[in-house]
Amino acid sequence: MTAKMKRTLWCWLALSPLIVIVLFPFAVMLFTALKPADEIFVYPARWLPVQWRWQNFADMWDAANFGVALKNSCVVSFLSTSLALAVSLPAAYALARFPFKGRGVYRQFLLVTQMLSPILLVVGLFRLAAMIPYGDGNLVDKKIGVIVSYAAFNIAFAVWMLSSYFQTVPRDLEESAWLEGCGRAKAVFKVFLPLAVPAIVVTAIFTFISAWNEFAVVYTLVRSPENKTLTVQVTDMVAGKYTVEWQLVMAATLCATLPVSVVFAWLQQYLVKGLALGAVK
Repeated sequence: MTAKMKRTLWCWLALSPLIVIVLFPFAVMLFTALKPADEIFVYPARWLPVQWRWQNFADMWDAANFGVALKNSCVVSFLSTSLALAVSLPAAYALARFPFKGRGVYRQFLLVTQMLSPILLVVGLFRLAAMIPYGDGNLVDKKIGVIVSYAAFNIAFAVWMLSSYFQTVPRDLEESAWLEGCGRAKAVFKVFLPLAVPAIVVTAIFTFISAWNEFAVVYTLVRSPENKTLTVQVTDMVAGKYTVEWQLVMAATLCATLPVSVVFAWLQQYLVKGLALGAVK
């Protein structure tokens, strides 16, 4: 066995307790989702099901209206992330590159806003959505209202995070581009933003996960089943039910976590690519 293989083996052994802790809840959800209803509450408890019931996932898909809720969560999360980044990128660049009076106080204000939970603002947010006209009604029970709300809640964090990274990008690179004939806008797109790819990807990941997991705002603004996201739809399988089918709830919860994992794994490739790109430049 080579020294590299030994080092790899020791690393995996050192990480194994953490891997077990992280994967344990997913294992519980998977095994519970595959149990028949009469095996959920048995004594003594059994980790593995006696009868493996894969049909629970198909039953969950119909019982929870999972397909519609999954589509709504994807649309809301992607659009709110895109909107938050579209507003945050120029604001963070201005905060990092243009000195103005009170810039430090403004950065502290952005950080303080993260101490407020969205649940404290849902009543006022609902009244505001009810007063804004949209189509033949208002923003209540509309996905656009949820998208704008999620973006608004994430913009402060995105600006604070991006501006901290933007300050580490050397100004000399942009000035060199100016000397070669680039305007400020062209230098930003050709020189600055490629170097900022790691920060943009990390901010997008945090913003997307925050929008995907958010519950209070969408539970307040959305009423109709065709507009509900996964967080609300899974909760409706438990809330107000006399008998809870936990095998279906665990199947829905497990499937609801997979898209976030896929998006994170996909964006991680671009994160590593962005780090290498910044190092070469």
